[in-house]
Amino acid sequence: METGQGKVKAVHTSFRILETIRERNGAGITEIANETSITKSTVFRHLQTLEEDEYVVKENDTYHIGLRLLGFGDQVRTRKTGYDLAQKKVEELADETDERAQFMVEEYGNVYYLHQETGRHAVHLHRSIGDCIPVHRASAGKAMLAEYPDEKIHDICERYGLERGTEHSITDRDKLFEEIEQIRERGYSYNRQENSEGIRAVGVAVKSPAGGVFGALSIAGPTHRLKGDLFEQELPDLLLGAANELELNIKHA
Repeated sequence: METGQGKVKAVHTSFRILETIRERNGAGITEIANETSITKSTVFRHLQTLEEDEYVVKENDTYHIGLRLLGFGDQVRTRKTGYDLAQKKVEELADETDERAQFMVEEYGNVYYLHQETGRHAVHLHRSIGDCIPVHRASAGKAMLAEYPDEKIHDICERYGLERGTEHSITDRDKLFEEIEQIRERGYSYNRQENSEGIRAVGVAVKSPAGGVFGALSIAGPTHRLKGDLFEQELPDLLLGAANELELNIKHA
């Protein structure tokens, strides 16, 4: 059914159902209907179609994401030259710091986890490859924003807002721009418990050979470890070096 301006409502509905199944690691018809406010009959019809096309699989009364979608995710992670190089750099950072390291990319106002590795002492944040968080609440996200022109940042704020994650989140556009100016001056960004209580992170943008933004590297850990010189100087220096090496490797790949 058309919804206007070329949009198809049925497509939106199917993807809302798929997203709910993924977020809940499996869900039944009633659970999906309650979560999405879509009628049970509509949920049932969409699930029948998705199952017929092998995009979901039914186990007892619970639907799960089908393996057929695995290829879509793998293609996303490998479609750009350099994504594999980013994975190697993330592994090195996690090994060197014993914390959680990740490579993230911004799209539609969110930053997505493309690669992540956990060191020996890393905090488990229940983040999976493909998960996303609002760009303004991540150190990697703010590092990428700082590389964008102001007009693009205003557009992101206008379209997606500045949703609060914790009491430390930046929800005021002027304050966000103040921080972005600081990031531009020093070359790295901080996340001070802005997405998860008790977690800090440092992020550095990675530029593409053409001069745009390729993604960002970040290191996250608990506030009782990420503090003092480690948080303010050592990790930023480590990430700046890692980002520079990754940029050179991508350029000559």
